[in-house]
Amino acid sequence: MRPSALRTAAVALLCSASLALPLAAQQLTLEQRIQQVMDRAVFTHASWGIEFYDLEAKRTVYSVNRDRLMVPGSTTKLLTTGTALELLGADHRFHTRVYRTGPVVKGTVQGDLILVASGDPNLSGRLNADGTLAFTDHDHSYGGLPLEADPLAALRGLAKQIAAKGIHAVTGQVIVDASLFAEGEKELGTGVTISPLVVNDNVIDIVVAPGAKVGDAARVTVSPRTAYLTVTSRLTTGDSGTAPVIKAVEDSTNRDARTITVTGRVPRSAAPENMRWTVPTPSRFGELTFAAILREAGVRATARVTTRHVDLKALATKYADSAVVAEHVSAPFTEEAKIILKMSQNLHASMMPYAVAAIKAPGDTTKTGFDLERAFLEQGHLDIDGAVQGDGAGGNAYFSAAFMTRYLAYCATRPWAEAFHRALPILGKDGTLVDIQTSSPAAGKVFAKTGTYGSYDPLHRRQLIHGKGLAGYFTSKSGRKIAFAVYVNNLAIAKGDPAPFAGQTVGEIAALGWEFIP
Repeated sequence: MRPSALRTAAVALLCSASLALPLAAQQLTLEQRIQQVMDRAVFTHASWGIEFYDLEAKRTVYSVNRDRLMVPGSTTKLLTTGTALELLGADHRFHTRVYRTGPVVKGTVQGDLILVASGDPNLSGRLNADGTLAFTDHDHSYGGLPLEADPLAALRGLAKQIAAKGIHAVTGQVIVDASLFAEGEKELGTGVTISPLVVNDNVIDIVVAPGAKVGDAARVTVSPRTAYLTVTSRLTTGDSGTAPVIKAVEDSTNRDARTITVTGRVPRSAAPENMRWTVPTPSRFGELTFAAILREAGVRATARVTTRHVDLKALATKYADSAVVAEHVSAPFTEEAKIILKMSQNLHASMMPYAVAAIKAPGDTTKTGFDLERAFLEQGHLDIDGAVQGDGAGGNAYFSAAFMTRYLAYCATRPWAEAFHRALPILGKDGTLVDIQTSSPAAGKVFAKTGTYGSYDPLHRRQLIHGKGLAGYFTSKSGRKIAFAVYVNNLAIAKGDPAPFAGQTVGEIAALGWEFIP
C-alpha cells in the first residue's frame, strides 16, 4: 500500500515543476493549472477523480469526476480510523491482562497463567515515557529500520508485575487467549498475520548491513531475539557498486523453533536493509516468548504444550478481577490514530474493523465492523453509494472523491476532529508525506493521508499503479478551510516505479489547491 523509496529523474523534475512556471502560466486559473497537470503525456491512459470542498461554505470549489468510484489505496484508513475514534472513543485504552487460574501457594500459581489479548496493536517498544507512541516516517513493517527501543518492553512489564507479586513459579502453563476475534488472516498490503495479539507488529526485524571492509562478514541484527526464530548468516561484504545478492532459506520443520539461513553478499556502500520476517501464528509466538520472559524475570514457567486442547470459553469464567496478576494499559486511541495514519500502518488498520466489532458488539455474530462503520456513516447523512470497502487498510476498496470530502467534512464536526487532524501526515514534513513536495510553498500546510495500490504488469515488465490518492485538509492561502481528495488511477511510466511519481503529482495538485483557491 505504501509507495517504495525508489527515486527517478522524472520525480525530481516533477517536484520542481510548480516552482518553475513561466510568467504566463502564473496568470492561469486553478482549473487551468490542474488541467495542465492532468494533460501531461504520462497520464494519457490514466483517470482522475478530484474534489476541493469548502468546509464553511459547504460547497464544491473545484472537481473532476467527483462521483466516479476510484481505487483509493490507503486513504481508506481515514474511514477505519475515524470509525474507531467515534465508536471506541478518542480516549479508549486497550487493557491487556494476565490471569491466574488457581491460587498462589507459597509463591507458586496452582494453575495456568493466561494472557488475554485485547486487540492492542502496540505491545511493542513504541510507548514513550510521556505516554505518547513513537513512530518513524518509514515503518519497519515496510522494510524501514526498527525503533531502537525494546520490542518486548510491554511483555517484560507484565512479567515484572507478576514477579513483584512474589510469584516465582507456575504449576501449569502459559497460555494466550486470542479469541477476541479470529486469528490467521493475512492483511492485504504486507502479508502480516491479523490477530488480537500484536507483538512488535507481528514481525521480527532482520537488519542487514555491510561489514567494515570487503571480505568481512556482513552485520545481521535480529530483533526481538527469541527461540521462535534463529537466523544464521553467511553473508559477506562485497565491493562498493556491486549488486547485492541475498538468499534466505527458511526451515519451519519445528514450528516452535524455526530457522533462517542467509547467504550472499552485501556491497560495502549499501545502507542497512530490513528483511523483516512475518510471524505466522502470533498467539503461539506470544506463548513461547512470554514464558521465556517470565523465566528471565525469575518466574519458572513453560509455554502451553501444543498437544493440549484449551477450552477458552471455560477459561474465560476464571477471568475475575481478583485473578489478575498483571495488566498493560495502552496509550489513548488518539496516539494509535497517529500510527495508522502517519505511517500508514497496514496491520493496525486491517485489524481495527475486527477489534471494533469485538469490543462494541461482543458475542453478536450478526454484526461486523463494517456494519458498525456503515451506521456511523449514515448518521452523517453521507452518500454511501460512493463508498465500497472490504478491508480496513485499502486493499479492497473504492471511493469517490465527493464521498471522501463529505466524509472528511463530517469528521471535522466530531469531538475528536482535532486529534484526527493532528494524526495526518504533513506535506513535505513527516510520515508518508515526508518527501512529497518538500520545496512547495504548501509544504507544512497540507495535512493528508496518502494511498497507493498497484501490481506488476508482466506484458510490459513494469509496475502499474491502480490507485494513488491523497485526501485531507488545508486552510488555503486565501484563508478558506478545505477538505480535498485527489485520485489518479491506472498509471504506468516507461522506467522505474510509478508510485513516487504519482505521489508527487497528487501532492502537487493539493499544493496548487492550497496556493490558488481564491
